[in-house]
Amino acid sequence: MLDIGFVFAGFVVGLIVGLTGVGGGSLMTPILIFFFGIKPYLAVGTDLLFAAVTKAGGTLSLARQQLVPWRVVGTLSAGSLPAAGLTLWWLHDVGPSSPGVQRLMTFTLGIALLLTAAAMLIKAIRGPRAPLQRDLDTAEDATRGRNPWLTVLLGAVIGLLVTLPSVGAGAIGVSVLLLLYPRLPLPRIIASDIAYAVPLTLVAGLGHASLGSVDFPLLFTLLAGSLPGIWLGSRLVARTPERLIRSALSLLLAWAGSKLVLI
Repeated sequence: MLDIGFVFAGFVVGLIVGLTGVGGGSLMTPILIFFFGIKPYLAVGTDLLFAAVTKAGGTLSLARQQLVPWRVVGTLSAGSLPAAGLTLWWLHDVGPSSPGVQRLMTFTLGIALLLTAAAMLIKAIRGPRAPLQRDLDTAEDATRGRNPWLTVLLGAVIGLLVTLPSVGAGAIGVSVLLLLYPRLPLPRIIASDIAYAVPLTLVAGLGHASLGSVDFPLLFTLLAGSLPGIWLGSRLVARTPERLIRSALSLLLAWAGSKLVLI
């Protein structure tokens, strides 16, 4: 019966990731900790590989729809991957299961979720972005962003947050992309966020696996639900009421963030 619960949780999170780009670490990690009683360091490590495989499936679907702006993916990865490597080196030195590190993981995750919830609620109140533009010249111009080096720097911050509390690739990444690429339509924002998270969460997840902080049977059970979920979500991403989803998700993230901060 418990396995069915994990499969269902994976499906719901996969669906939300496909629709919004948010949900890998920001939803799955708190779900594993609060609802299933998984220790924080195991929840983080398992969730990272869960996000890598889940978002790889979503990226394939989005790439076939020609929604992935690869220039944005490459710029963010230039900052996030080195930062993830440095964070893993530090975790290897101090040990991911030590009480201090686990407290740092839960507190950092909580703060990140609260900030993300606020950003998503503000965006929901401001209303939807411009409709999807498929003109290649317009898309090329929109992916130039405001400052490539700022994108690399914020990518590094996300790499740190993803590797430590497993949140950032989707939750903070979407907010960062909305600020850096204001002319990029929301479906392309979501697509770039999902695509660049694949190498980042894979590197971070494999690093955690080498530290013994990944529960592989749990991982496979979650993926049994998440892969169909993200496929469905990525097919519906351009036809979803953005304001409603962002409002509901911001409330959920605020609840999870406050719980983690107060642990």
